[in-house]
Amino acid sequence: MRTLKLFDNERLVKTYKIALGFAPEGDKQREGDGKTPEGNFYIFTKNDKSKFYLSLGLSYPNVEDAVRGLRDDLISQAEYHSITKAIGEKKMPLQNTKLGGEIYIHGGGRADDWTKGCVALGDEEIKELCDMVEVGTAVRIEI
Repeated sequence: MRTLKLFDNERLVKTYKIALGFAPEGDKQREGDGKTPEGNFYIFTKNDKSKFYLSLGLSYPNVEDAVRGLRDDLISQAEYHSITKAIGEKKMPLQNTKLGGEIYIHGGGRADDWTKGCVALGDEEIKELCDMVEVGTAVRIEI
């Protein structure tokens, strides 16, 4: 069973059942691979107009992803600079690169791993989560 755990500092507040990308084994490497990224992120936006009810935008790609992308010739030096600058300023990192982007925690159901790399919950659960967290909240994804 896949879970999302919400903490308030060290105190576990709530555990939710979730679904991941359609190819959930391993860390996201590139756009379209169906994997959910692993690592440390933050919420950069709350989206109340999501096609999956509500969503929380995650700061993917992060600096580690940008380093890998530059090393593996998936992104340019300019894209690397844009991503790392945005992360340093706690803003939305560049979304449309060969690394992929637009990774969200969203509604739409959690029966199977079905997303393109996002984390999916039931609609009632994403509503509850959106009400409890703020933009800037730290997120750690471990698969």
